[in-house]
This record gives sequence, structure tokens and C-alpha cells, in this order.
Amino acid sequence: MAAPPPGLYSGTSTLALVARVSALSIGLVYGNMKLKILKAKAKSQKKAEAKGHE
Repeated sequence: MAAPPPGLYSGTSTLALVARVSALSIGLVYGNMKLKILKAKAKSQKKAEAKGHE
């Protein structure tokens, strides 16, 4: 049978690789969502300001 996988932080185990890729993916998705929300807020603020100045 296969030898037991190396330690979690060795950088060669499949589990460590999967954990790293998952963390990266979650970070990218979170960052993207946050950016979209911030852009939407900025847009609605600009609309509100434009209405107030008319």
C-alpha cells in the first residue's frame, strides 16, 4: 500500500495542496464579491448625490 502522506505543512501532501488552493479560491471569490458590492455602493451614492443637486 501507499506510504502515509507527509505532514500537513510539508508542502508536498495532497491535503496541504488542496487546502492552499481552496483558501486561494475562497479569497478570490470573497475579494471579487466585496469589490462588486463596493462598486455598487459607490454607484448608488453618485446617483443619490446627482438627484440631490438637481
